[in-house]
Amino acid sequence: MTQRAARALRPAPQPDLFGPALLPGLAYRDAIATAAEETELIAHIKDARLTPFQFQQWEGKRLTRSFGWTYDFQTGRFAPGEPMPDWLDTVRGRAAAFAGIEPDALEQALLIEYGMGAGIGWHKDRPVFEHVIGISLGAHATMRFRRRSEQGFARARAELAPRSIYHMSGEARDDWEHSIAAIDTPRWSITFRSLR
Repeated sequence: MTQRAARALRPAPQPDLFGPALLPGLAYRDAIATAAEETELIAHIKDARLTPFQFQQWEGKRLTRSFGWTYDFQTGRFAPGEPMPDWLDTVRGRAAAFAGIEPDALEQALLIEYGMGAGIGWHKDRPVFEHVIGISLGAHATMRFRRRSEQGFARARAELAPRSIYHMSGEARDDWEHSIAAIDTPRWSITFRSLR
């Protein structure tokens, strides 16, 4: 399979609380990096001077750092940030190829280290971003999706293997909220975003 190839997410085994994870605009692929590259990427993330995630008066169980552009959840300020470090160049190129866009279009990178029991609550990425491409490292995770309907919430999920990549655009990006279920093992991620 080439770097540009993407496959639709497979339905989760039934019975499944969240239903099948087949969303337009959501692509996934295993093994975007080797095990050795994963170890190196995690080491770079650990050395990147991450800080606790802050949302108003709440502090998350995860550490983060943004490059290219930053968003302050305390003030709502979106502003230019530090340039992306060189060690992100290779994986940024792979992420862009997977999404079928130019590497320079990925103007923001977010590094996350998840602490024990950490996840991410329901949200949509900020409207200023268009393509959202995530690389999952270190442990298996479950990405959940929901969209309100007249009957309640339609739900789906994607199982993210270590070293896997996903790309959200269109309907999956704009119409569905997503979250990451909490896990009890260490995990890291790199998320690249383009601006609209």
